[in-house]
Formats: sequence, C-alpha cells, structure tokens
Amino acid sequence: MSKLLIVGTVAFDAIETPFGKTDKILGGAGTYIGLSASNFDVESAVVSVVGEDFPQEYLDLLTRNNINIDGIEIVEGGKTFFWSGRYHNDLNTRDTLDTQLNVLADFNPKVPDTFKDAEYVMLGNLHPLVQLSVLEQVENPKLVVLDTMNFWMDNTLEDLKKVIARVDVITINDEEARQLSGEHSLVKAARIIADMGPKYIVIKKGEHGALLFHQEQIFFAPALPLEEVFDPTGAGDTFAGGFIGYLARTNDVSFENMKSAIIYGSNLASFCVEKFGTERMESLDRSEVNERLNEFRKLTQYETKMN
Repeated sequence: MSKLLIVGTVAFDAIETPFGKTDKILGGAGTYIGLSASNFDVESAVVSVVGEDFPQEYLDLLTRNNINIDGIEIVEGGKTFFWSGRYHNDLNTRDTLDTQLNVLADFNPKVPDTFKDAEYVMLGNLHPLVQLSVLEQVENPKLVVLDTMNFWMDNTLEDLKKVIARVDVITINDEEARQLSGEHSLVKAARIIADMGPKYIVIKKGEHGALLFHQEQIFFAPALPLEEVFDPTGAGDTFAGGFIGYLARTNDVSFENMKSAIIYGSNLASFCVEKFGTERMESLDRSEVNERLNEFRKLTQYETKMN
C-alpha cells in the first residue's frame, strides 16, 4: 500500500452562499484533501496545526477515515486558523470577510518519522516556505503535487518559484495560470509554467472542467453539470485529493493514468459542492462514487464517423 503525505490547513470556516450560511464548521485544505483521498486504499497522513479550541470529534472524523493525525500539532492555549467568506450569486466569485491566522502564523511542519518515506506528497495551499520545509523532510518521493494560489504569487513569488522548481505536478486555476505565466492562452501558459520545473500542469476551470498538460500532450476533462451547487468551498482541494489518491492507489504516474486521476478528482469534487463544508464528503458511499463515474463516462464517450 502506497503512503500519501498531505500538508495543508485543518481549520474552521464560516460560509455564506445564496442558499444559506453556517457558523464555524470544519474546513481547511488538508481536511478536504484527506477526506477525498480516503476513498482510495492508501495509507495517508495529514501534517497541520490546530489550536486547543479544535474539537476532538473533528480529529476522530479524520482517524475514522484512516487518516493518520500524528503530524497534526495541537498548540496549547492557541486558536485554530479561521476563514469566513461570502459567495456571490454565480458562486464563482467570493468576498473574504475575515481571516485569522492564529496558530498557523508560526506553523513549523513536522513530518512523522513513519511518513518521511512517503511515495506521494500533496503540498496543499500554504506559504511556500512551509511547503519547502516539508520537501526538506521527505526522503525520495515518487511524485510531489503542489497546489497554490494567487495570494502567494502576489506576495511571495520568489519563494513560490523555488517550490515550483522541485515538484512534479502543479494544480492551479485558469486565472492563476495566467498570472503566473503572464500569458492569456492556457496552452502558452502551461508551456511557460513547465519551464519552471513541473512535468505536469493541471489547470482547473471550475464548472468548465480541467486541463492536463505534459510536454506536447493535452487532455481535457469536463466537470459534471449539476442541478444544484450549495457551497464550492473545498472543491479544488477535494479535486486534488481525488487526483493524488487515485495515483497513489494505482502507483502509476504516467500521463495516461493521470487522465483517469483527473476524472476521479472531478468526480469527487462534484459531491463536495452539494452541501456545506465537509458534510457531503463525510457521508459519501463508494457505490455513489461509482455510479457518478458512470455518468462521467456517458458524458465523455462518443463515436463519430469520419468521411
């Protein structure tokens, strides 16, 4: 069984969408990635930090999903990272209402000894120096996947470039790809980002699917059209968890297998948005996942006659 090391926030969110609002609920990139990857038979661990205010029931949720939490530091007397946001009617744009770094401000990740030999590493959206610290602690991973965002491009670009140079795969959205590369064309953008180091570039386009680039090869996977989307928070992290979880389970990092990994990631992300926070991922059943995979297959398979 492959080992998967996940680094990312385990946090509190307060979310407001056109369909309702929540008080403090479980969130964080590490949480979503871990719950998504738990749908695959891999040995996974999350490295993160929380405060003394973090409920034991949330830690129990992770362990029930076979996620090792030895790397989650609990700071005595500290408060857990908190983010609050309001989504607009189109659910594609949002306003950040409050961000409280709390214990995350001084986060110094410590990879458990039992996961320093992890074959697969998922660097969730965090400060690039934190991500670099993790890379210094792992021995010889088979695949390292990086997720980042425009905030780090705006404020820590040189440090971010150091991380990008050391990873195999980068996952970013289309806006971030354009910002990082300085190119509007996503094909040109992917080529420029590849020159920074990664062998594979995954560009997420939200409800319009995702693109995978490797050298001169391009693959496109659609997103499943949904009747209702309640909360897009964590969808990108859920995608990343499904993507690397599938690769770790199959232990195959070829371009062809990454095509399937993107479908699995998109499939799991389609569940995440159906309820607030992690609620839908907590109750997800394997049969539901397989049934929706069939819907993806119908969506993308067709025959055409060539004249």
